[in-house]
Amino acid sequence: MSATTLPDTGQIWDWLSQVPDPEIPVISLTDLGIIRDVAWRGDTLVVTVTPTYSGCPATGVINLDIESALRAHGIQKLELKRQLSPAWTTDWITPEGREKLRAYGIAPPVDGTAADGVLAGRVSRLMGSNLTIQCPRCGSTHTQKVSQFGSTPCKASWRCTDCLEPFDYFKCI
Repeated sequence: MSATTLPDTGQIWDWLSQVPDPEIPVISLTDLGIIRDVAWRGDTLVVTVTPTYSGCPATGVINLDIESALRAHGIQKLELKRQLSPAWTTDWITPEGREKLRAYGIAPPVDGTAADGVLAGRVSRLMGSNLTIQCPRCGSTHTQKVSQFGSTPCKASWRCTDCLEPFDYFKCI
């Protein structure tokens, strides 16, 4: 690919919007908000990725999926840049991504509950106290936390007391 035929970054964002998260395949990496930047540095494409947390076990698979998708579109020179600061927050999940989570049966994070730098507030939110979580199956707010740990490290297990269905809640980070 010559410098005159490099695809514009809008096209690259479109390609990346088709790459699913390996743990939650109904949501794309762009909907999840972990792709932070796409830029050309000369003839090298630099994609900046912020994992949902520094120890995310899916990071290697995510990087491989990004690389595979872009190489399939003819990108020859590629750099994946890991950026840990600022830390990823659930505030970066797009509205479309939140709806995809809900439709898939995962309660999206409650708006306004992501990390704010205040330790006591963050601990309270992470532990789920005083949160009203809507059941993604029936819409009821009569729900209760079963376990702080869900099917993946970024989710907690909850249960609806109306429809009695268990579900994951995407923890606020």
